[in-house]
Amino acid sequence: MDMNELRRQIDETDAQIVRLYRQRMDIVSQIGAYKREHGLPVYDSERERQLLNKMGDMAGEEFESGVRALFSMLMEQSRARQLLSSGKKSALGEQISRAVRDTEALFPPKAMVACQGVEGAYSQIACEKLFSAPSILYFKTFDSVFSAIESGLCRYGILPIENSLAGSVNSVYDQMIRHHFYIVRSTRIKIDHTLLALPSVSLSDVREVYSHEQAINQCSEFLASHKDWHVNICSNTAAAAKMLRDSGRTDAAAISSGNCAALYGLQRLAGDIQNNSNNHTRFICISKKLEIYPGADHTSLMLVLPNKPGSLWQLLSRFYARGINLTKLESRPMPGRDFEFMFYFDIDASVYSPAFAHLIEELDATLEDFSYLGSYTETVS
Repeated sequence: MDMNELRRQIDETDAQIVRLYRQRMDIVSQIGAYKREHGLPVYDSERERQLLNKMGDMAGEEFESGVRALFSMLMEQSRARQLLSSGKKSALGEQISRAVRDTEALFPPKAMVACQGVEGAYSQIACEKLFSAPSILYFKTFDSVFSAIESGLCRYGILPIENSLAGSVNSVYDQMIRHHFYIVRSTRIKIDHTLLALPSVSLSDVREVYSHEQAINQCSEFLASHKDWHVNICSNTAAAAKMLRDSGRTDAAAISSGNCAALYGLQRLAGDIQNNSNNHTRFICISKKLEIYPGADHTSLMLVLPNKPGSLWQLLSRFYARGINLTKLESRPMPGRDFEFMFYFDIDASVYSPAFAHLIEELDATLEDFSYLGSYTETVS
């Protein structure tokens, strides 16, 4: 047979697969209705295990693994169809719908906002990127920012969530889950580290440098060229500049943002000293209340998957099946839980799209450890 004939047979076979798939989904909907009527659970682990073993045996050794993968995906989709065929929303689905409906049409230009650090910190820059006239309260730690919102002292908080070079700020994710906060906005700020000193100081006078640990790591190549300098860690890059100004030391410098020079009466000894010019930090605006403003097309999720082969693949197939793009996928071990991982997901999907709604309903119903962190828009400076 020539290639055209073989392709014709493939097309005919594919058409049969599509017909059988539709037939299977129709039957699945009927099963879902029966289970709802009789109060039966959607997930039947024993039935699915028996089916996978049966199909694997039918396929034979050569095709067993492929057939098991195919039917695993089919059962995932069948389970989702059973869950969604009722047309009823879960508690989370209702909460998201209410937030979309009840949130104000415009993001507030003014608000009381909690930031970690001091005046001149990158968190302040991010805050003023998101709000046109914020009232800012500064706190020493991330935990204090969360506490300020939880107590009602501030409506919002600004926190770094990831850096393009250093990765995610895991402690912020952990606090998000512990305190049940939501992301309502985000922005990306370009980080340009500058070496600052008092006006009378020259580069040859410097013996010590102060900055945040992450900034120090991001400027390691510059610091390596000054091996005689002693490096000290501070809580914040702007705090390092402020401390330098207050100390009056003429043998020290601070790595900070350029705008801290005018703010604290310092001079620039060297600019753009980071290893990589493509250095951005993503900041999130968090709130105790779920707020979803018009145009929200980013969503953040956290979830735990069972420790078994194919669990991540099965999850990713749900995103693929609904045409939803993943912009971030990161994992970290779960403390105290052997070989289990927490996964962070960021997705691109309009909060108004049926695909988004169906995905959230499906994840909420089928995963034990699933956390929805909010839907929002992101600005880039």
